[in-house]
Amino acid sequence: MTDLGCANAGYRRLFDSSGLSFGLGFPLTGERESTPAIDEETRLAIHAEAVGFDGLWVRDVPTYWPKFGDAGGAFDTWPLLSHLAAHTDEIALGTASVVLSLRHPIHVAKSAASVDRLSGGRLVLGVASGDRDPEYPAFGVDPDKRGQLVREGIEAMRSLWSEEYPTLDGSWGQLDGDLDVLPKPTTDTLPLLPTGYARQSIDWIADHGDGWLFYHLPEDTLQTYLDDWRALAGDKPFVIAVQVELADDPAAAPEHLHLGYRAGVDWFRDYFRKLESLGLDHVIVGLRADRPQQAMSTFADEIVDEL
Repeated sequence: MTDLGCANAGYRRLFDSSGLSFGLGFPLTGERESTPAIDEETRLAIHAEAVGFDGLWVRDVPTYWPKFGDAGGAFDTWPLLSHLAAHTDEIALGTASVVLSLRHPIHVAKSAASVDRLSGGRLVLGVASGDRDPEYPAFGVDPDKRGQLVREGIEAMRSLWSEEYPTLDGSWGQLDGDLDVLPKPTTDTLPLLPTGYARQSIDWIADHGDGWLFYHLPEDTLQTYLDDWRALAGDKPFVIAVQVELADDPAAAPEHLHLGYRAGVDWFRDYFRKLESLGLDHVIVGLRADRPQQAMSTFADEIVDEL
C-alpha cells in the first residue's frame, strides 16, 4: 500500500504534515437543484487553491435520483477532474467517491491514470460501493454483490497500474496477458481510500486501503473510530467529510445540519483544533454559502491559517 515516500503528489499534499489539512467538496457553488455553471465552479476552484486549501474533491453521481436532490453532481467525474487539472497547479484532486460496483475496473484504471498523468500526479481516489437503489438495475448489477465488486475492482486496478500485460480474472471479465492498459500512473499505484465501510470489514480496509474516508461523526464516536483505525492501520490517514455553514456572527453557537454544523468561525476554529488533536488527517468541507468565494476566503483566513 502507499506510503508518503512513494506516494503521488496529491497524497503527499494532503497528508505530508502532522497537522490537519482541508479540502473542499464539489459543487463549490453549492448548487444542488440543477447543473452548476462550470465557469463559476472553475473560478472558485482556482480561488480555493489560491487561498490555501489542499484538495478539491469531486463526486461520482452516475444518474440523478431526485430523492437525493444533488443535481449539482451532474458533471462526469473524469472530464471534470481533467478540467480542474488544467486550471490548477498543485492542489490535490480527489474523488469522493468512485462507485466501483457500477464501474468497470479497466475503465476506472485507465481514466484515473490519465487524470493522474494530466495533473502531474495529483489524483487521490476515494472508492465506494454505492447507495442509490435504482442504479443497480439500471446498470444490471446485483446489489448483493457490491462488496465483491469493490474487492475485485481494487485488486484489478492495482494490477493494471503496476503490471504490464497482466493476467487477471474476475466477474467483470478476464485478461490473459495479451493486452495492457495505458497510461500507467505517475507512481506504482494510485492512493485508494475506501469510503464508509464499502461493504467490507475494517480489517480489510486497513489491509487494502491507503486510508479511510468516512462521513461526519460526533467527536466521541470519531475518537473511537480513530483508535480502532490506528490499532489496525498505523499511520494511514483518516478523512471525514463535514458540511459547514459560517454564521455572520463569529461567536455564533453551533446548530446541527445534516452531516455538519452552522456556527461562527470562533466555534469552528475550536472544533477543528479538537479534531486535529484527536488525530484526524484531512477534512473535506462541504461549504454552504450564498457567496462561496467570500466564505472560502473567510474559512481559509480564520480557520485554515490559524491551525
